[in-house]
Amino acid sequence: MTKAEIEKYIANLMEVQVRQAVETFVQNNEIKLKELSLVERVVRVEEELKYLRQMFEVKFDAQEKHFQIIEKNFEVVDKRFESLQREMDARFVAMDKRFESMDKRFTVIQWMIGLLVGIPAIIIALTNVIQFIKP
Repeated sequence: MTKAEIEKYIANLMEVQVRQAVETFVQNNEIKLKELSLVERVVRVEEELKYLRQMFEVKFDAQEKHFQIIEKNFEVVDKRFESLQREMDARFVAMDKRFESMDKRFTVIQWMIGLLVGIPAIIIALTNVIQFIKP
């Protein structure tokens, strides 16, 4: 063999071995890269979950404050209704007193009308009876 053939043979042999070594290296590192990629993804997912948990806590706190405000508003409305109920009760009591007073007045008026109409009617009836009896 000539020197050129030996060099070519060695170059081919080295190329094949280097190619195999590089392929093996790449394959091993691809697995490691995939593992690292998965680890990075898991870390990102965990960070996102942590962020979402914090956001939910903030939103729940805001909703709780909102519900507390609504509860206070309902308490104010309840107090207002209670106040209105007391006012209406007072008005109804006053109206009942007025009706009782009016009822008493009507009773007096009925008696007066009865007396004013009844006494003359009795007198007229008695005179008619007396005239009928006296012939």
